[in-house]
Amino acid sequence: MQINIPLKTHTILFTLNPIPMKFLFTFCALCCFTAIYYWPIEYYTFLRIIISIGALLVIYNALKLKSYLWIPIFCIVLVLFNPILPIYLHRKSIWVPIDLLVGILFLFLAFFKKKESKEISNIQAYPISKTYTRDRIISSKILTKQK
Repeated sequence: MQINIPLKTHTILFTLNPIPMKFLFTFCALCCFTAIYYWPIEYYTFLRIIISIGALLVIYNALKLKSYLWIPIFCIVLVLFNPILPIYLHRKSIWVPIDLLVGILFLFLAFFKKKESKEISNIQAYPISKTYTRDRIISSKILTKQK
């Protein structure tokens, strides 16, 4: 008997449908990369909302998949890009590396493939002979010898 396990890959942190998640993470990364340039304040409010939604989805998926490495990273991202109680770092030179780093993190989540298992083949399974002691018929000669 041969068991063939195919090589499986999945994009990390997708418990939901991976196609919309990949699109959302890519969109978050593009928004972070365009935030390097000067925009009106409305764009940065939009950026805070989009990045917060993306960070919440990453935290939710990480909790569901028990991938605890991503939770503190994206909790920090969520605090920095929180639209309800925003943190204002008034200098653009402080936000540019943060935006680049967060964009790279979202691109990493969107496109990094993690190998789940390698292909295993030609594993021989040997039959196990099972003994049934409970349902065995005992002759009366054996019972008299034991007494």
